[in-house]
Amino acid sequence: MIEIRTLDRAGLTRAYGLDSERLLPWPALNAPFEGAWCVLRARTESAPHAHHEYEIFIAMTGRARLRVDGEDMPFVAGDIVHLPPGCTHQVVNDTDEDFEYYGVWWDGEMSERFLDRHRGRPS
Repeated sequence: MIEIRTLDRAGLTRAYGLDSERLLPWPALNAPFEGAWCVLRARTESAPHAHHEYEIFIAMTGRARLRVDGEDMPFVAGDIVHLPPGCTHQVVNDTDEDFEYYGVWWDGEMSERFLDRHRGRPS
């Protein structure tokens, strides 16, 4: 069965210095990853952070700068970036428009839990 989740822009949650909607919980979804729709408001920046998960960002609308381990690079709608575990990353929006991107992250434990659910074993 196909299920479409609609982005709840009025119900975005504040985290890491931006507004977002997490992919999970979603009972219909069995996936080896997690994700979030992220809205970085005009003239703001996300909190710099690092973690053990692998991550990709997919730029959806607007333009911003991506700062990874102190190096800045342009990040614009249509771009996809891979962030390896342990890198310190941050998105900087120095424009007058909101910047929106989707983040997806995963690690070995998420993959193992997915495989257990897929095979019908309790996780």
